[in-house]
Amino acid sequence: MTRLLSPHSPVTVLVTRAAGQSSQFTELLRTVGLKVLEMPALEICPPTSWQPLDEAIAQLNTYDWLILTSANAVTFCWQRLQTVGNPADLKRLKLAVVGTKTASVLQQQGFQADFIPPDFVADSLVATFPEPVQGLRILFPRVESGGRAVLVREMTAAGATVTEVPAYESGCPQVPDATAISALKSGQVQVLTFASSKTVRHTCKLLRQGLGESWGDYLETVAIASIGPKTSDTCHELLGRVDIEATEYTLEGLTKAITQWTSASSV
Repeated sequence: MTRLLSPHSPVTVLVTRAAGQSSQFTELLRTVGLKVLEMPALEICPPTSWQPLDEAIAQLNTYDWLILTSANAVTFCWQRLQTVGNPADLKRLKLAVVGTKTASVLQQQGFQADFIPPDFVADSLVATFPEPVQGLRILFPRVESGGRAVLVREMTAAGATVTEVPAYESGCPQVPDATAISALKSGQVQVLTFASSKTVRHTCKLLRQGLGESWGDYLETVAIASIGPKTSDTCHELLGRVDIEATEYTLEGLTKAITQWTSASSV
């Protein structure tokens, strides 16, 4: 993808995030002078059944650590805790979270994370865990489908007992956003952003639905921006490239990477 940008024309960024959860990223991008369109590529909803999570909540006193890898995991866990348990029961557990946003949502619930891995990705949590995991009992509420298995696999291999329970699901919207599709058709989008592998997969499905089988042609002059290596792997798999990748795997890091790219691409 080669495209020189005019310094006098605003750069339009198409944000693919969960419905109702794009505002933070949108505001970050607008603050640095970028124009933003949103195309929801995820719909967050409850899991198929609450039973596994409810049973884990009933046995909270048997766990040593609670691992939360997304803000959605925090939100849905606390909803169930308030419904079938007591958030105060978490006082005896240690809490590990991935990412500053997850830590912030946890703090809003009145709890501080005991551990945040330095690279803001779940995979680094295993390598940097603050104590030996041998013999630990770990509760891991997560997305019902599509999550990465490396954390559970490596924790288990190191001797921990990990209980995975679905806390929420992230599905694909039924139809693509009409405004976003129109903007892509008319060449008004310069950057397309992804903050997870699932948003990449769902966006490809939505673009095929909205633009037809030649949907990839509309992205030839659009920069593909990824929040980090795992998301980039999926971009390479389905889109064939990544033009912008955050070095800090957060929305702030992705905003910085896009800003640097727009400066370097301007003429």
